[in-house]
Amino acid sequence: MARADLMDFDKALELFEPVLGFEVHVELSTKTKMFSDAPNPAFSENAISDANTAITPVCLGLPGSLPVVNEQAVRYSISLGLALGCQIAPMSRFARKNYFYPDLAKNYQISQYDEPIAFEGTLEVELEDGTLVQVPIERAHMEEDAGKLTHVGGSTGRIQGAESSLVDYNRAGVPLVEIVTKPIFGAEHRAPELARAYVSTIRDIVRALGISEARMERGNLRCDANVSLRPRGEQKLGIRTETKNVNSLRSVERAVRYEIQRQAAILAKGGTITQETRHWHEDTGTTSPGRPKSDADDYRYFPEPDLLPVVPSPALIDELRDALPEPPAARRRRLKEEWGFTDLEFRDVVNSGLLVEVADTVAAGASPQQARKWWTGEIARIANAQDAEPSSLISATDVAAVVELVESGALTDRLARQVVEGVIAGEGTPASVVESRGLKVVSDDGALIAAVDAALAEQPDVLEKIRDGKVQAAGAVIGAVMKAMGGKADAARVRELVLERAGVET
Repeated sequence: MARADLMDFDKALELFEPVLGFEVHVELSTKTKMFSDAPNPAFSENAISDANTAITPVCLGLPGSLPVVNEQAVRYSISLGLALGCQIAPMSRFARKNYFYPDLAKNYQISQYDEPIAFEGTLEVELEDGTLVQVPIERAHMEEDAGKLTHVGGSTGRIQGAESSLVDYNRAGVPLVEIVTKPIFGAEHRAPELARAYVSTIRDIVRALGISEARMERGNLRCDANVSLRPRGEQKLGIRTETKNVNSLRSVERAVRYEIQRQAAILAKGGTITQETRHWHEDTGTTSPGRPKSDADDYRYFPEPDLLPVVPSPALIDELRDALPEPPAARRRRLKEEWGFTDLEFRDVVNSGLLVEVADTVAAGASPQQARKWWTGEIARIANAQDAEPSSLISATDVAAVVELVESGALTDRLARQVVEGVIAGEGTPASVVESRGLKVVSDDGALIAAVDAALAEQPDVLEKIRDGKVQAAGAVIGAVMKAMGGKADAARVRELVLERAGVET
């Protein structure tokens, strides 16, 4: 549907009540896959780039190959379930989900259905103004990821119009936890904001637990957003759509808003909503139809015969519960107080989705204000220009190193921005970029004095103004010196020298 045909958002909410649901898939950072000893490409230390190299007979579903459950993946799944406020099942069972998977060679997915590892939880989500929303969690279950298809010959990269498809089984079998909410009522006009905040909270949790890198641009964290509308006063739920694999916080928010406006326009004209999956298009800000959405019966679930039930001991559950980090909302309140941020400053960090990055940069030695400045300023600007997640461009350690170089006087802010650009461009660490680009601040007073004297000589009228007490006129000389030094000078020290050479006491 063209955006011009959408119903106004506020008008849509006058007529209909939105009901939300989310299915968030988290790739676990185990060293090996869920059911085999193949390396896990979702764990960045494995650095797997060549297609179809992180595979075993189990990944390919070859006859005679048998799956074995990854113990670390089970531990991670229990930790996540506990962090979501879930009950942990004394016994859970894997099931076969039968579906045509062209990128999962055995043509079924090993998942969990009616006996998940974690169930019946509640997650506290904080909105922009501090409002707390309790999101009901139905279950968090373990499963394996599918592989990846690359469609060749088309103009869009999708299967429509493609001449052939290439399959890469590296991702097949990567450990996943799928977190499924119950229907979420009462979000109203804040539904898009809640969608973003919920996924952001999940990301914060899994990063704090250390169980996933949770980089949405890499698919470590993916959200399927379910939206339905029902007329005001109706009790029966409307027909839902499921927008699949949305891979950024901003897109989750935009996709929910779009679906509310699209569905409202159809319903207001007497049309009906098709229960289907939909694809999100970042470039146009729209969704398009995928496939009719199947119900559970269509997948013909049955217990996986090659795997025993998972029976965690009470001692293990207690151990993992004791190791849980702070809940995200409590952690945010603590960090805001420790960092001394105003409400606006802290809201900027949270809304930009950069709380973890700022916290990691502070932990690496940077001041909170400097960490906030660089992540929400220059790095966010570059990320927006490249349509990338800021955390995928530069590490917290490197940002802290840049801050240290600025605070030590080795770099000006202008030079530091060039260093950040160099690090993002893959030129090395901040120190090596400074060296290779020759960006270090000139601290030799001899060279600075020579540049100051030359600038004063070229601007005798300015020199007279300075000597007459018009100290602000020194700015023209300072600018000339900074230009002559290629920006590699400390402006404060240049000012001192300009006044000194002009014979003005400071």
